[in-house]
Amino acid sequence: MANFFKNRKLKELLILISLFIFTGCSQQGEQDKTDSQEYFTNPILDEGPDPFVYLHEDGFYYSMVTKGNYLQLWKSESFTDLADAETKVIWNPPLSGSNTCCIWAPEIHYLDGVWYIYYSATDKDHPVDDFRFIHVLKNASPDPFSESWEDLGKVQTAYPGIDGHVFDFKGTRYFAYSPYIGMQSGIILARMSSPTRLENEVVLGLPLYDWEKTPPREILEGPQFLEGPTDKIFIVYSAGACWDDNYGLGIFYASKDSDLLNPASWARSDHQLFEQCPDSSVFGPGHNCFTKSPDGKEDWIVYHAKMKSSNECEGRSTRAQKLSWDQNGFPVFGKPVSIEFPLGQPSGI
Repeated sequence: MANFFKNRKLKELLILISLFIFTGCSQQGEQDKTDSQEYFTNPILDEGPDPFVYLHEDGFYYSMVTKGNYLQLWKSESFTDLADAETKVIWNPPLSGSNTCCIWAPEIHYLDGVWYIYYSATDKDHPVDDFRFIHVLKNASPDPFSESWEDLGKVQTAYPGIDGHVFDFKGTRYFAYSPYIGMQSGIILARMSSPTRLENEVVLGLPLYDWEKTPPREILEGPQFLEGPTDKIFIVYSAGACWDDNYGLGIFYASKDSDLLNPASWARSDHQLFEQCPDSSVFGPGHNCFTKSPDGKEDWIVYHAKMKSSNECEGRSTRAQKLSWDQNGFPVFGKPVSIEFPLGQPSGI
């Protein structure tokens, strides 16, 4: 058994080394080469931190980004055309309470025939990390643009935290978020027992590597589920801080047949898989989501990045590019492309 464990770990290490070789900043990815006659260029939204895109069963994409003091929704036939999409401010925070300030990282989901929005917020009278929590809105109308959003309050998490993410896998609904644990932010995974309640919270990991430790806080955040084409699933996270040029992506990965709430089921990358490219004027790429092309044939990463090197969070715009998969079933994000580089539209448009 010991030899099996060592061989398995060696194999995983070799896979990761191969993965990192093909995702370096100096290499132009195959996804940049296209014979399509329809193109777009990034950014797809000039002011768009923490983007989230949801492809609904009606064939439309519903998109959200951090606006700070309200929630805005976009609806479009293509997630690359948000500039011309239908859009509306759908919610403003109350005058008092735990969700009056710092409205961050909203995600819209359609769960069991009902719309939900999960977002991070804090009390304007206490705008500090100890008072940051994930909150939920509910809308039973078929149309998420209707003014029927009901405030369900906080998700009952074990820690203060941000960046709640919901996903279903093999008949179980999971919730991932970034808790504040001392001076670190990690990644927690839990089973959802209701839209606001969790059970069996487990810490998948805390910051370990230098690229995850931006002073004064060491941060893993923005967890996003990604199902691979073979036998693996992934939790992709952002590490560092939004004001750091070196903000980028790492992954946890596990077998599809494993117990996802057992931290031992998960292995972890020790290098960034998606990182800044100064030669392309891309700084701090991260806080992403994943979506499919309209015909379901392509996987896309949607993320934010800055055009200029700075020590600020300002200037983050929403960008998108196609991802691919290597022979071992790991995602290949490639190089974050320059905003001047034309990309082929998602297939099915």
